Parts: sequence; C-alpha cells; structure tokens
Amino acid sequence: MKRTIYLDNAATTKLSKTAIDAMLPFLIEGYGNPSTVYFLGQQAKNAVEGARTTIAKAIGALPEEVFFTSGGTESINWAIKSAAEMKKDKRRHIITSTIEHPAVLNTLKHLEKKGYELTYLGVDEYGQISLDELSGAIRSDTALITIMSANNEIGTILPTQEISRAAKAKDSNVLFHTDAVQAVGHIPINIKEMGADLLSFSGHKFGGAKGVGVLYVKKGLKLPPYHHGGGQELGMRSGTENVAGIVSTAAALEEAVSLLPLARVATMRDRLIEEVLKIPRSHLTGDPVNRLPGIASFVFQGVEGESMLLLLDQCGICASSGSACSSGSLEPSHVLLALGLTHETAHGSLRFSLGEDNTDDDIDYALEKLPGVIAKLRAMSPLWHE
Repeated sequence: MKRTIYLDNAATTKLSKTAIDAMLPFLIEGYGNPSTVYFLGQQAKNAVEGARTTIAKAIGALPEEVFFTSGGTESINWAIKSAAEMKKDKRRHIITSTIEHPAVLNTLKHLEKKGYELTYLGVDEYGQISLDELSGAIRSDTALITIMSANNEIGTILPTQEISRAAKAKDSNVLFHTDAVQAVGHIPINIKEMGADLLSFSGHKFGGAKGVGVLYVKKGLKLPPYHHGGGQELGMRSGTENVAGIVSTAAALEEAVSLLPLARVATMRDRLIEEVLKIPRSHLTGDPVNRLPGIASFVFQGVEGESMLLLLDQCGICASSGSACSSGSLEPSHVLLALGLTHETAHGSLRFSLGEDNTDDDIDYALEKLPGVIAKLRAMSPLWHE
C-alpha cells in the first residue's frame, strides 16, 4: 500500500482514541434521548451536562455559558446573526477583518443584504490587524466586532485580548465575537482573560467527532434563540442532542488541553519551515512568530497550488492549498490577497498542518518529496523563469 502522510490537520483531525472510547457507550448502550425521564434518557442527559462542565473548564467558562451546536459554522452563524438581531433597533454596524473564514464573511454578506453596514479591517503582510484602526472604526451604532482568534490558512494568531480591551474601552456596549475554530485545543484559551462575549469552535479540529460545535455565550447576554422547537439547550437551540458526539468533543478537548503547549509539534513545524524555505522562490505566509504551533504555510512562484496537491497526493502526502472549506474554487485565497500577494503568487499556495500524531519521519518524507514536485511543475510551466 502507498504510504500516507497526513499533514492537513487544520482541515480535520483524526478521531482520537480517547474520544472514541468516550463516545462508544452512547452509540451502543446509552442511546437514550436526554429529554426523556427514564433511566436511559437521564443517563444521556447526565453525559451531556458532564461534557458541558468539562468543556467549560477547558476554556475558563461556566457550564451555563456553553451551548452545543452542529459545528463551527452553525456556532458562528448563531453568534453573529443573533448578536445583530438583539442590537438591530439602534446598532446596525459590524466590524470584521478581511481574512475571516467564509463562515463569517458569508454570514455578514447575508446581514448586509438586510441593511447592516460592514467595515472590513485590512491586515499587514503577516495577517495582523491594527488596533488603532479597529478603535477608529467603532461608531455609535456599532453592534458587533467579529475577529478570528487564529487564521485557518496562514496560522497567524491575532491579539484577541487586546482587541476586546480596545473595543470595550471605546464602547462597552459593543459585543465581541471570535471564531476560535482553529485556536481551541491548539493554544491556551481562557475566555475570561480574552474578554470575548461570544466564542465559536468545533470538535473535529482537535480529535473530536465531526458534527459538534460549541458556542460560548457570556453570562448575562440574552441572545435570541437560534432554533425553535423542543426547548433544548435552555430553549436557545432546540433539537435532540448528539450525545455521543458531544461526549467525544469534551473528552478530546480535555486531552488536547492537557498536551499544551504543543512544543514537539512546533519544533517539527519550525524544521519544516526552515527546510522548505531553501527551495528557490518560496515564501512563508503568516506571522513568523505569532502563529499556530502546527501550521506551516507557503507560496511558491511559478507553481499552481492544485497541481502541487495532486502530485503530493501521488506521493501519499495530504496537504491543502488555501482553506479546505473553499476547495474547488478557481479563485485565489482571499486571505493571501489580503496580505498583498498578487493573484499569480497566491495561486501557488500550500499549507501543511501538523498534529500530535505526526512524526519526524513524516516531516523527512515531505521534505524529500516536495522539492521534486516543485521542480517538476516549474519545468512544465511556460511562465516559470529561473
């Protein structure tokens, strides 16, 4: 069989053994509906509430501030749409950045069609916003600021604590939401220190099951319900809970947090970056210092990203070109364009994202195969010149 090297953990992670062991009983014996009163149902309800407590502890929240959803995208939609709804009578202005995930940007485009006004903060060459520009963008009718905790494509970690402070100093009534899908489980998160009112994340990014998301809602903030129905999640998000998935997410997050900081992963990342940059006309994208421990992202002149992925796949190497959620698009990454890269350069993007399961041998193998892939594609390109 062909050797497989998985270097696309930012797209999704493998379900961890800890998560599997935690969820299996609720797929086989403990299959009750948490809303029922008999033993099987109460067993499931207790499991959900136990998971809520575990997740709250992992991010420094209270259990009653944690709500379960179907994934990061739903959590983001709920946070942004409901925050806008509760402020709509007097505040219809929202601030975001140009490097947000499509789950944020497309939700905001939806609100724009409903009469909300948007301000997009630009970023520097490393993907960082200006706090002065943020403060200057806040108006008397600003309802919400939504800025990600860490970028999914380039790995840049944004200063959410400073963003929150700047926002609250200018107007304490402005809500702050952060998309922490790539951050939770990979860097330390303490929601009280961060100061966010709303925080979204997803279980499958750190070893939990797909189909489970979490929305943190600061105590005292009364968001309008997102789903209407049987009144689950304190009436905020109706629908029968995915008990096994929720339990797996809690177990995976508890394990992921126990492994922080991911020093071994960061060491492999740094070695990968150092060696890849020896390839002529290669460039690192994202903040060279404030970046996620597992993400190494590059652009290569004279190379097309999708072609790179196909040739790497033939070698058994799984990677990404831009965001996994945007694959299939012929347009270059909006994140890379926001950094100031040209369309041609942005088309040559490649993201390796490492996890705890990766080894030094995996990195050696990727470094062995990548230069040949780049050379082959450049030899075939009529636009490439040494």
